[in-house]
Formats: sequence, structure tokens, C-alpha cells
Amino acid sequence: MGRGLMKWAGIKSVLVVMAVSTLLQSIMIIMQAKWLAEVLSALFGGAKLQEQLGGIGLFLLSFIVRQACSLLQQKVAYQFAEQTGRDLRKQVMEKLFQLGPRYAGKEGTGNLVTLVIEGVMKFRNYLELFLPRMLATGMTPILILAYVFMQDVESGIILTITMPILIIFMILVGMTARKQMDRQWESYRVLSNHFVDSLRGLETLKFLGRSKQHSDSIDRVSDSYRSATMRTLRVAFLSSFALDFFTMLSVASVAVSLGLRLVDGKMTLLTGLTVLILAPEYFLPVRMVGADYHATLDGKEAGEAMEAIIDAAEKEAAEKAAILGGSPMAWTPESTLTLSSVGVRHEADGKPSLEGVDLKIGAVGKIGIIGESGAGKSTLIDVLGGFLRPTSGSFELNGASVGDLTHSSWREQITYIPQNPYIFSGSLRDNISFYSPNASREAVEQAATAAGLGQLVRGLPSGYDEVIGGGGRDLSGGQEQRVALARALLSERPIILLDEPTAHLDIETEYELKDTMLPLFEDKLVFLATHRLHWMRDMDYIIVMEQGRVVEIGTHEQLIGQKGAYHHLIAIQQEGIQ
Repeated sequence: MGRGLMKWAGIKSVLVVMAVSTLLQSIMIIMQAKWLAEVLSALFGGAKLQEQLGGIGLFLLSFIVRQACSLLQQKVAYQFAEQTGRDLRKQVMEKLFQLGPRYAGKEGTGNLVTLVIEGVMKFRNYLELFLPRMLATGMTPILILAYVFMQDVESGIILTITMPILIIFMILVGMTARKQMDRQWESYRVLSNHFVDSLRGLETLKFLGRSKQHSDSIDRVSDSYRSATMRTLRVAFLSSFALDFFTMLSVASVAVSLGLRLVDGKMTLLTGLTVLILAPEYFLPVRMVGADYHATLDGKEAGEAMEAIIDAAEKEAAEKAAILGGSPMAWTPESTLTLSSVGVRHEADGKPSLEGVDLKIGAVGKIGIIGESGAGKSTLIDVLGGFLRPTSGSFELNGASVGDLTHSSWREQITYIPQNPYIFSGSLRDNISFYSPNASREAVEQAATAAGLGQLVRGLPSGYDEVIGGGGRDLSGGQEQRVALARALLSERPIILLDEPTAHLDIETEYELKDTMLPLFEDKLVFLATHRLHWMRDMDYIIVMEQGRVVEIGTHEQLIGQKGAYHHLIAIQQEGIQ
């Protein structure tokens, strides 16, 4: 992260200000020691206190300037860390949207949520401490050592020899601490994902009567994180003690040398006091770096993890730009999309989730995707939405090869409505205008009314300003789906993807929602993956899937007449929609 800091906005001006203040602070440290030594040696020689008021004043002035420089460094570092933290969180969120839900599923939702919230805070703390410490380490010891050599060459040689020993020890301890922190970070990721998964499945666990048994799993994961944290703290405490011990020995060696020469009359008291006062200041920046290294190592790890997300998204974007040659993937009323032999295999020797999918899709229409659980419906939706890169096959948009559909310009034209739409902690208006934050009040209200939210809004005390989601009013499953529909309608994006949008609803709510949804699908390209076959009569044509393959394509009437896989599914469900 040290080299990566130079890319952040404002870093150069921050480094200039902090370098100047660090230089001034280092000079004041030397002057502070000089004037203090002069006052003490004079008093020891019998001078009156009143005669040393000028020296005491200069000492106090240097002390005040030193502290002012320290405060300036802290303020500048804090402001830079705050701004950089906000920028980093924004970048990571944008890149996560670019990488899509498959990446979130692979990395773990709990881990990513924790990284974006707590990880940014830890990284901010790392920056706040890292910048002033590293500048001080690079400047203050060198200036002090040069001044000590001017005063006493022997003491300068002792300080020169002992500093590398201390640094080598810091490196060795840092390598051990890094290994422990890697283990702790991995344990932290597991704990985060486990917590989110447990929270999501709590209702199911209680329904099945397994909530108490699941507590053992929570205890086990939590204990693993506790053990990793304690090992890391143990290394941190021991290394801090060792740094202080070696620093004390180094200062003691200088003091013994000074004391012996003072006794022999080979050195003046003024020189001895000056060097003795500066010796601890010489090691102080290195000690502070060592101490803060352990305190901020988790922030450095979090920063590297977020950099990895940004790099992954930028790499993917560069690959897409190379394939597309900079041309946008705009979807127009005349557009066509062709899939040729598209396949998805998550493991090299595993069973494919999709295999040999060939489709040609027009600009407008309602397309149903059906099949039993595990048939590949959701995988096909992820591929069409650009959330998943296929492992084989090709795509053509308007006759031009596009490689795959993971480019951001394609996803920007898609509204995705999953089985459980995410409701943000905010007002109903903000949730509806998620895809269109600049939409007018009238546009939001029209979209809500069209999605069938009018009755809900009339029942809310604050109307569209009512807070919903976490910490606000709870919505039923059907109401959440209507909010998602209002988002889709307000966004005016030409493509809508629905992945089992009514799977968790009762049949009465589903039919009511269906009456609302179908008119919203007009003049759009809609993909509806579902196992509820009563939707199929309203689809323009239907894709039937089995074990990752497309086995039938046609209208409801055509597929009924073929008496194949589609007819078999209807017979199993006995929905009587023939």
C-alpha cells in the first residue's frame, strides 16, 4: 500500500506539508535538547536561575513549535485519511456493482459488507498513523545523528551501529506478526460470512427447531476468531516489549560511554547532556512505527483487500474495452442478441451448470425460462445479466462479436429483480428511486402507483418519506416486490431480468402481483426465470431447461402440442393451464 498511496487525490500536497512540518519538528527537537542542556549545565556550574531565563524561554519556544508541528501533521493526516476513506468506499462500491452478484457470492456477502464498513475505518486509521510516522522515521533520526556526530563522534558511531540492529529485529517481528494477522484476517472473513448466513437463515432454523444446535457452530467459529486475535495480540505485546528493551539497551550504551568519559574528563557536561537528551529522540520514530505497525496492520490488510477488488474490476473493464474496441453495447428497438454454444462450468472436472446454449433474442418480448430446480435457470439469468462470465461459447450483439455480456455498459441497461429484493434503510422514495436518484417527485409517485403501491403509501403516516428497511417499517414480501417493480419502471431501462421473483409468495399474492407486473413488461425485453408455470401463457415464448441445457423453445401452445418436457412439467404441477 506504500507505493499505492501516490495515486490518491491530494497526496502530493499532503506529503509536502507534512515533510516541511516534520523537518521543522526535527530541528526543534535538536534545539530543544541544545537549550535544555545549556541551561542545566550552566545551573550545575553555579549560574543563577535568573540568568538562564533566555535559554528557558528558547527551550519553551522550541517545545511549543514542536507540538504545533505535531498537531499540524495529525490534522493534515486526519483530513487526508477521511477523504481517502470516503473515496475508497465509493470506488469499492462501484466496483462491486461492476463485478456483480457472482463475485459477491464467491467472496462472501458478510466479508464484503464488513470490508466496506469496518475495513474502510481501519484503513483510514492506518493512513492517519502511517504518513506522519514514516516521514518522521525517514527524517528525524538522520538529522539527530548528524548533529550528534558534530558533538561527539563516538556516540554517533554507537547510534549508527545500534539502529540497524533495531530495524532488523522489527522486520523479523513484523514478518511473524504478518503471518498471525493473515490468519486472523481469514478467520475474520469466515466469521463475517457465517454471521450473515446465520442471520439470513435464523427464521428457517427456528422453524426446523435447529436454532439451539446452530449455536454450537457459532461458538466454534467465534472461538476460532478469538484464538487468532489473541495470538496476534500476544505477538504485538511481546514485540512492543522487545522494541522498548532494545531501545533501552541502546540508550544505556550511549549513557555508559558518556558517563565514563565525563568521569575521565574527556567530555564536557554540555556535550554529554545534549547527546543523552537526543538519544531517546533518535530511536523514538522507529519505536512509534513498530508500535503502530501492529495497531494498524489490520487496516493495511483491509486496504490491500479493497485494492484487490478495484484491480479485479479494472482488469475486467480493460478486457471488455479491448474486446468491444470502445463501442457501447446499446440496446435499441432493432437490436438482436445471439448466444452460440454458451456454457458455464464452475470447476474444471465438475458438472456444467450450462452447456451448449444457443439462443437468438429480439429487442422486445417476454421470455419465460422454466425448468426444475438445478436446471440452470438462475445461471442463464446471471449470464444474460452480465453477472457471470461463461467458460465457453460466444455472443453477438447486432451481428458484432462482444465476447460476453459482463461489460458495465450492458449492465447499465438492465433492471434485475431477484427473489428477495434488497430494501435499503431509507425512505420509500429513496428505495424506489435507487436506479434514478435524480427522478422528480411526480415520477416516483407515478412509478409507485403503476406498481400497485398506492394503498401502501396511503397507509403510511409519512407517505413516501416513511423510513423502511433496517430500523424502519417492515414490508411484506409482496410489498418488497412492488418496490422493486417501481424501481424498474422508474429506471426506464430496456431490459428486465426476474429470477424467481414470486417463489416465496403465497399464490393469492402472486396472482395479484402478476396483474400489476404484466402491463409493466410492455415494450421491454423481459426474462422471467420461474418454476410457476401459470406465467407461461403470458410469455411471448418459452425456454425449457433440463440439467443446464435448453431442450425446448416455443410458445405455450406450440410446446403443449409437442407433448415434450414442457408438457411433462405441467402434468407434474397439475396447474391446469392448458
